Amino acid sequence: MPIHQPQQRTDAQSDRTGVRQAEAALVEHYPRLVRLAYVVLPPGLGRHRRVLTAHAVVQRALPAAGSKASSPRVPAQSRRTGPSASTEGTSADRGPAHPAYGWVRLRVLRAALAHERRPRWWPGRLPAPAALRPALPVVWGLRLFPRAGGVDELALDRALSAVDGPVRAAFALHLLEGLDESGVRELLAEAAVADPAGAVRRAARLGRPDRAGAQAMLRSGEFDPCTVQTRPSDLLRRRHRVRAAAVAAALCVVAGGLTVAVEQRARGGGEERSPAGVFAPVLDPAELMRTAAERWADTSRVDFTAWPARGGRTDDDALLGRALRAWAEPPESVRVSTTPGTAAAPPAEPPRLLFADEVDGAAVVLFHDSADRVVRYAEPLSGAGGAALDFARTDDADVTTGAAVVVSRTADGARFLLAPWIAESTTRDLLAPETPGRPLEVGPDGVTAEVPRPAAGGACGTWPVLQLRSSEQIVEKHAFLVTDLGDLAPVHLTYTPKPGRGAPARQPREATSTEALLAWARTACSLRTLAGSGVRSVNNWAFAEQKLPEGGASADWLCTRADTWRGPGRVLVQFLSPAASPTEPASVVADRDDTALCSRFGQHVLAGTHWKAPSGRWYVLAAGSRAVTRIQASGAVRDAAGGPTFAVRAPRDADVELTASLREGGTLTAVH
Repeated sequence: MPIHQPQQRTDAQSDRTGVRQAEAALVEHYPRLVRLAYVVLPPGLGRHRRVLTAHAVVQRALPAAGSKASSPRVPAQSRRTGPSASTEGTSADRGPAHPAYGWVRLRVLRAALAHERRPRWWPGRLPAPAALRPALPVVWGLRLFPRAGGVDELALDRALSAVDGPVRAAFALHLLEGLDESGVRELLAEAAVADPAGAVRRAARLGRPDRAGAQAMLRSGEFDPCTVQTRPSDLLRRRHRVRAAAVAAALCVVAGGLTVAVEQRARGGGEERSPAGVFAPVLDPAELMRTAAERWADTSRVDFTAWPARGGRTDDDALLGRALRAWAEPPESVRVSTTPGTAAAPPAEPPRLLFADEVDGAAVVLFHDSADRVVRYAEPLSGAGGAALDFARTDDADVTTGAAVVVSRTADGARFLLAPWIAESTTRDLLAPETPGRPLEVGPDGVTAEVPRPAAGGACGTWPVLQLRSSEQIVEKHAFLVTDLGDLAPVHLTYTPKPGRGAPARQPREATSTEALLAWARTACSLRTLAGSGVRSVNNWAFAEQKLPEGGASADWLCTRADTWRGPGRVLVQFLSPAASPTEPASVVADRDDTALCSRFGQHVLAGTHWKAPSGRWYVLAAGSRAVTRIQASGAVRDAAGGPTFAVRAPRDADVELTASLREGGTLTAVH
């Protein structure tokens, strides 16, 4: 009598085969899956933690032993016959189209997206079920970073950091995994994304118009967590942590006595009490990180981490302790301000001390922490009035955007603490482009004399800026402009010249040339609208030059793009008609927030305006960037012209819709 195997055993064997198939797919496509996880994970983790977390997410994609009941069934290999059939299958069986790979990819996607949704207090930034298992891999004593890319890769990384996880996932699934829109929507729905269609629509705007270029950048070393560079972690901090761990172990022996001491100190209510949830060494001035004075000249990372501690009160533990405690738990008497998108949370680890001294009647302390923030604490020396605490973001600061910080600001001006690599400093007026800069006095601790502030309202008669030059130890004769827009970090000003005939697209450059200064002289006053918005840099792009009707005079079209530290940008399109004065303000013809226009990911622009000729006749004028081959008007006026500029007679208030054709195909509508 034949004996039939129980059904349960057949299922178990199928499950084991499916798990083996999934494991084989994971191993074979490991770099691909880790790259996908790295792109989807929140950029707020930082590159080191994101690298390790991406590897952890993929390595833990397979179900743990005994987790069959709580996991979706692993798809087994389809049944095959013939001599080529095997338990493990061939490489093609485990390819991206195979169910086993799709199953693993879905698990990776869900785990990576879970990091976006987890509470901030959850340990290890892992989804809740995974937190019960070891978060391997773990790296001690080293920091891991993908290979650094260029400006384009950095811009793409910033664009990805400005959107949420589902949008990053849709972007990666389309460009890295090659899924079409319907496939991306289905996979996001399986991963429990609330609005898959919305995520796909928002992802479609990223990387435009050069999606092929964006795809190549996603596949570059900048987004490859399997090919990394290593640097040591902070060696002094490691020594301090080892010492702290030893002290903590000793204190555990007398835990009862320590509890009594803590209770007594809490009842005393003294200012030495540590705020709840803040690790004690974070508030200890002795634990502050301090950079050696000459490190900036011997490192490839020229940013705030290379600033030494300067000022006459860097050893004043009482002042530093008050500043740290105010940061950890600001009392009601402390005025707190933050630039948009900056967290005012307590430091997670001892910050870096940049400055401590007395400036303009206040004791001022500047810190920089691992969350890429500059924090300024100021308390009045006279005792009148409360202290102030200001926060600003400094993500990916460099030679120019990390060149200065406001150390003191009054109603009339501001003093700056300059980076140690600044070799020469002058001031100049953007509204006097032909007037050379004047030397700016700088003290031995790097604090400048007071620089007049641009007027916030009323007449715009001057616009003071700093013209700085970095040391030749950093880069030869690199001069650049920065201006004060009300935040801790001044704003870097650049200029992109007019398109040359037959020349490749121009790149932004420093706004120190005569052409750049003349353009900024007519647009500087528009910077008022950007004050206090957390702007990192502003670029004037001269995207078109147009010969005007009735006389042949020329006008310029500028796209003024402001990039913020948090990612999103704002665009003003300005029309520079012929003017009797070199400082006559340009006309703003378009204003757009949260856009990629006039950036690496928005290279094409079209704008139009109404213009009155000297004869009194009115025209509709339009201009596009270098890839525009034809402009067409519809509505109250119907006409068309070949090339990047357009002019047609029209009533003063004529309602006209403008569109343009691009050299590589596609159309463009005018920005408003």
